[in-house]
Amino acid sequence: MASGWDMRVEDLDLQALLRVDPRGGRLELAGTRALLLDAVALGLLRKQLLELLGLEGARCVLTQLGFAHGWRTAGALEHALPWDSRRDWQLAGAHLHMLQGLARVEVPEHDVAAGPEPFAHALWHDSFEAEQHLAQRGRSDVPVCWTLTGFAAGYMSYVHGRDVFCREERCVARGDPVCSMVGRPREEWDAATVEELEGTYRRPALEASLAAAAKALHEVESRLARRRRLLGAEAPDVDVDASGLVARSASMRRVIDVARRVALVDTTVLVTGESGVGKERVARLIHDASSRARRPFVAVNCGALDETLLGSELFGHAQGAFTGATRDREGLFEAAHGGTIFLDEIGEVSPAMQVKLLRVLQEREVRRIGETRARRVDVRVISATNRDLASDVASGRFREDLLYRLRVMEIRIPPLRDRPEDVPDLAWRSLAAGAERMKVEVTGFTGAAMSRLLAHRWPGNVRELENAVEHALVLASGRRVDEGDLPPQLLEGAPTAASGAASGAASGAASGAASVAAPRPTPGRTLEQVEKAHILATLEAAGGNREKAAELLGIGPATLYRRLKKWNAGP
Repeated sequence: MASGWDMRVEDLDLQALLRVDPRGGRLELAGTRALLLDAVALGLLRKQLLELLGLEGARCVLTQLGFAHGWRTAGALEHALPWDSRRDWQLAGAHLHMLQGLARVEVPEHDVAAGPEPFAHALWHDSFEAEQHLAQRGRSDVPVCWTLTGFAAGYMSYVHGRDVFCREERCVARGDPVCSMVGRPREEWDAATVEELEGTYRRPALEASLAAAAKALHEVESRLARRRRLLGAEAPDVDVDASGLVARSASMRRVIDVARRVALVDTTVLVTGESGVGKERVARLIHDASSRARRPFVAVNCGALDETLLGSELFGHAQGAFTGATRDREGLFEAAHGGTIFLDEIGEVSPAMQVKLLRVLQEREVRRIGETRARRVDVRVISATNRDLASDVASGRFREDLLYRLRVMEIRIPPLRDRPEDVPDLAWRSLAAGAERMKVEVTGFTGAAMSRLLAHRWPGNVRELENAVEHALVLASGRRVDEGDLPPQLLEGAPTAASGAASGAASGAASGAASVAAPRPTPGRTLEQVEKAHILATLEAAGGNREKAAELLGIGPATLYRRLKKWNAGP
């Protein structure tokens, strides 16, 4: 074998550079201790950095790691293989990319017509970083070979004794056919690029990312503290699921339980229920509780667009496909790649669009309008409707085969009138959110106002309730929402439905359980007084059995125990 200073770059191989301690536990590359690391483990580290620090923070960490690696590698080679030619020394860095399994490097021939030859230019084939980013995070909007770019910059900066900044211009993870890097000395970049790249290669950029994350956390904490101050001690113990869905009633608890189970299985879901019951919130719960939670959740209202616009929105289009298509556009199915697409009002789509959706569900690929090639998509499809699709199938309005594809699992959300015990909690949650958003000092409801809320049938369901509370917040002159602050439709007739609603909720909690007539809410009584009377009446009807009473009330035994302890009541 040739000696170091006679060795050509193309003769470099691992046998020449790698030394393995026969006793084990130590590897040396060009005289410097090295490690063998699993690419997937590095991919998982990248994923965690992105989740913790965001895109800019993760890019800074990985670029600076690569820079240090490149700098150290160049220094080690200077002592092991002291070439006189800086070009050979620089080309050796590209060769080491391949020897270390980072990528297969190609130095392309310069095209004179493209302008002056760059200081450094390389194509990276089979980049481990692009591969792992696609595997762990899916398609990216920006180049992602950050450690490779950092390595090249650190290596060349050492070799040439001055700052060399590298930039990835094309990347497989972004959809380009190959990854491509250009490197130039600092002074050859324009001022704006220097500012951008210095931010990536220098420590202050990482500190700025961490500071931004800390600031965002502080703002969230401040909003929560303000909400607690607004509500003070008046707010009851609202039963809100971690997803943000109110679930005091047994029927809504069952919906959330089924949704969480469905989330663990990557299948299509149809969410049904009347308008305003919260179908999109259940869809978001499924997405957030699934393995796709870190990828996009894309919602589209199929009933709000005509067939042409809906096709363009869902599938995208090629430049020139129709008048106004001035550029290629990615569709929402592609935008949701790796995540979830929520097709609201699926029952409103035309027969022609039903055929196209069926093909996407069967083939898992989309074809942009004006293109002939198909693009693979990896998405979970959740659809929703307030229509009876089975009846639409019988009448020929909806395709039966599409319904079977969409309704692998169906989750039906009950209307608010069938779960009146959720009304107080929903009202309190809406009050807290609205007061904080509108910056008003309203902290609760009067008994008369809550009686009206309990008496209303809520044909518009949760959406109508939220709008009613916001209406009341606008008109409220005191610290509590009063009866007169509510919308006119809630003030028509006497508030007599609450007792029947409460008893219906109790009777529906368990099969064979005794129904309990709740005391009629009367004007002037606080929400806590109404709640206490109902709970004690239910407990009495259950013969003092707390577990049975909790089941009838649709709450957990621990919640019932806290209520009774607070009031120093019950057997």
